[in-house]
Amino acid sequence: QVQLVESGGGLVQAGGSLRLSCVASGRTFNTNIMGWFRQAPGKEREFVAAISWGGSSTYYAVSVKGRFTISRDNAKNTVYLQMNSLKPEDTAVYYCAARSRFSSISLYVGVYDYDYWGQGTQVTVSS
Repeated sequence: QVQLVESGGGLVQAGGSLRLSCVASGRTFNTNIMGWFRQAPGKEREFVAAISWGGSSTYYAVSVKGRFTISRDNAKNTVYLQMNSLKPEDTAVYYCAARSRFSSISLYVGVYDYDYWGQGTQVTVSS
């Protein structure tokens, strides 16, 4: 099993930045693909970003591309989401997720594509 714990959420003004962290424990070799999702009240959980094991391949939702950056430090079993130029519509609970099998990360944009999930961390962007 893999356990994922997110941190770094909070309240920020529009245009500001936050960095989310997700620490994996357990069978961390089952984290070939790491992703971030978010869910706003009354909405479905949506894909935000994903990254391959080596960090060389990344994939972003159109809504965040150019503003968010996903990265990982495998020595620390940690994946990050740097969020810049935040907008009120970015307000949501952000979830870290892991997928054990590797293929093109562009295929891993649905919630059912991932095997493990964190508890979520709240991000609130005020205008």
